[in-house]
This record gives sequence, C-alpha cells and structure tokens, in this order.
Amino acid sequence: MERNIRMEEVSDGKLYGINDMVKADCNDCKGCFACCQGMGNSIVLDPLDIYRLTTGLHCTFESLLTEKLELNVVDGIILPNLKMSGNTQACAFLNGEGRCSIHSIRPGICRIFPLGRLYENGGFQYFLQIHECKKQNRSKVKVKKWIDTPDIAKNEAFINRWHYFLKEIGKMLEKSSDEVRKQINLYLLNAFFVVSYDADKDFYEQFEERIKEAENQISGLH
Repeated sequence: MERNIRMEEVSDGKLYGINDMVKADCNDCKGCFACCQGMGNSIVLDPLDIYRLTTGLHCTFESLLTEKLELNVVDGIILPNLKMSGNTQACAFLNGEGRCSIHSIRPGICRIFPLGRLYENGGFQYFLQIHECKKQNRSKVKVKKWIDTPDIAKNEAFINRWHYFLKEIGKMLEKSSDEVRKQINLYLLNAFFVVSYDADKDFYEQFEERIKEAENQISGLH
C-alpha cells in the first residue's frame, strides 16, 4: 500500500539502509502499545507474513480470517490485514497485558515500525516516521538488528519483488473488465495466501515459484 506523503513532513529527512544506525529503539516499549491500536486496516500483510503466522501458529489462512485477520481492497487488489477489535480497536493479537502474543512471528510492517519504506527507482530504502511512535528518547539501533529478520538480503529482495509485482497488477486491473479483475483477485488470494506453504521448505523459494506461475497465469487472463 502506497501513501501520498511529503517526506519532509513525516520523516527526519534521511534515508537508511540495513547497516545504518537509526533512532528507532523503543527500549522494549515498556508498557506502551499505542501503535497496536486504532490502525484500521492499514497493517496490510504479505505472503511472508502469512507463512510466518500459519506455520508458527500451526493453522490455516482461513482459520485466521475468523478472528485475527480480515480482507480489504488495497489499490484494487484484495489483500489481508491485521484485524482491530473491541472498544479500543486493538490488534487481535494483543494480549491482556498489552503485549504482542506473536512477537517472534510478527508481520513485516510491525517489525520495521517506526520505520517506513520509500520505494523508488525499482528499489526501496527505509525512513524514520517522526510522528508515529509515542515513545520519547528512542535510542539508536542498526536497521538490520531492529528489523530482526533472518536472511535479510533475501527478505529485502522478496519485499521489493512483491511490491513491484502488485504495482504492475494494479495498473493491469485499471484497464481490465470487472470479470477479469475478479478472476485475478481470486487467483492472487488463493495462490499467495490460501494455499498453504510448506514449513519444512525455504519460503523464498516457494514464493518465487508462485510468483513466476502467477505472472504466466495472469498474462493469459488479461
């Protein structure tokens, strides 16, 4: 999901790579969970997020949709997002103590917060969102350590691949009939989210197989 923003209004004016130091460390949040409430449908999930959740919780994507996740249209494409619930509109994975119950397998957007991603020239860099985190006096941490994701090079390649794939799909959908848009959306939802991933195999290899097949299939539908 892309936002139309003025970088000088939302960031510290710098762009960061994975080996840069950035003031993002919230010191374990210490009781604060403001960013886990009232986020609407903005915590959009990607295939890696679903792989982590389904394999980590030993459940299916469909079962997650009953309470924890929901589907919404993002730039013309149906994608899953974390569900906010209750009077406080809190993340469905937030426990009674205000802590994340899936912290080790939390989604990518949660991992990088309060960082964001700026996509340009076929790639992306990170930026620090200066108004989003309520914690003051954050300390510096290396971006790679903060994101806390194994195989960071593969991870960034995946994020990039998925982002620009969806961008191309979005352009295609704008020119497609309602029936074709429906077919493509149902195909994407099934191929990347509903069909289970093998927990014993490398996710990135499975994803690459699926996206190559998707590119072939969708070119035939359009």
